[in-house]
Amino acid sequence: METRLINIGFGNIVAANRIIAIVSPDSAPIKRIIQEARDKGILIDATYGRRTRAVVITDSGHVVLSAVQPETVAHRFTSKDAAPEQESVEQPDEDAAETPVADAE
Repeated sequence: METRLINIGFGNIVAANRIIAIVSPDSAPIKRIIQEARDKGILIDATYGRRTRAVVITDSGHVVLSAVQPETVAHRFTSKDAAPEQESVEQPDEDAAETPVADAE
């Protein structure tokens, strides 16, 4: 069985098969879960000092804080491409430079 890894921002990665929930940190119950995890020593802060936008809850009880939107993490979770998302730079089409452009009148 191959383990898929999910990028949760800033090069931090979580095993996809260990994720139970990806939630927003705004509600009081989630804030309570975060505080309890902090008290127990099972909180992992992967925000790099930025605002927490997503809370990832794992099957081991660990709580991971991420600065990436929950929708973004969920999209990475459900995408078929397991590789980290990379920005592609479009190369100019060599044929396009040789093709003459007709003047529009």
